[in-house]
Amino acid sequence: MDTQSLQAFLAVADCQSFSHAAEQLHLTQPAISKRIAVLESQVNTRLFDRIGRRISLTEAGQLLMPQARHILLAVEDSRRSLANLSGQVDGQLSLATSHHIGLHRLPPLLKRYTQRHPDVELALRFLDSEQAYQGVLDGTLEIAIVTLAPEPHAQLEVVPVWVDRMCFVCAADHPLRAAPALTLAALCQHACVLPGAQTFTRALLSRRLEGCGLELDASMSTNYLETLKMMCSVGLGWSLLPESMVDHELTELDVDTPPLYRPLGYLVHKNRTLSNAAHRLIEELETAT
Repeated sequence: MDTQSLQAFLAVADCQSFSHAAEQLHLTQPAISKRIAVLESQVNTRLFDRIGRRISLTEAGQLLMPQARHILLAVEDSRRSLANLSGQVDGQLSLATSHHIGLHRLPPLLKRYTQRHPDVELALRFLDSEQAYQGVLDGTLEIAIVTLAPEPHAQLEVVPVWVDRMCFVCAADHPLRAAPALTLAALCQHACVLPGAQTFTRALLSRRLEGCGLELDASMSTNYLETLKMMCSVGLGWSLLPESMVDHELTELDVDTPPLYRPLGYLVHKNRTLSNAAHRLIEELETAT
């Protein structure tokens, strides 16, 4: 089995589409189909069921998928180890960050990095923190700079870099702004706009509420904090946002509960060899403020 055929196999499996896999790998659809046909010939079994336009893995395809990822990761790890011997800081660096960190934390850091290492090609993706975690775990990302999960992960090295103090906020003309000190129970009686239920930021708030025996039903949610700020500023409900986003459009509420803090930082896989490019980015992160 050659690596090109395995790459094509994983791309089709992930995209559930030959045409989308071709776009992802910058190939033609016939080239993708040929690579899959070669792989199916080598393993002497069909890997995909094709029913109409729907593509799904066969039982053999499902069995091969984790092994294919393991093989490609081992090959990539070997390439990085050999490339690192030269001491050169170049090549492609695959990384992900959240929209908020990309807008508010990374610009000066990435400017310095690209000026110091012009031969590095940054393959930067904007993802929810939860998706970025998975990308580092499955090897599609070398490093992620995101909101950190509440619980550690055995396979990941996770390093905090910044801390956001989170603020309960409402619109400058919202009725809540005139209220005296609020309890969490009283706050939960009002409409709110919050990150999605599966996000690390929402989990931070949910833990606090559960500790007080409270539940929250947020009918409006989005994972983009800038959009949450807009929704909050026009009076759709209170929200929980980083202190750095509180301006004249918002009022911080006096809620009777200890402050909530959200850690931000980077993560890499413990069992993967990092490229020289990744090591230099980590150096920049470790001096960030």
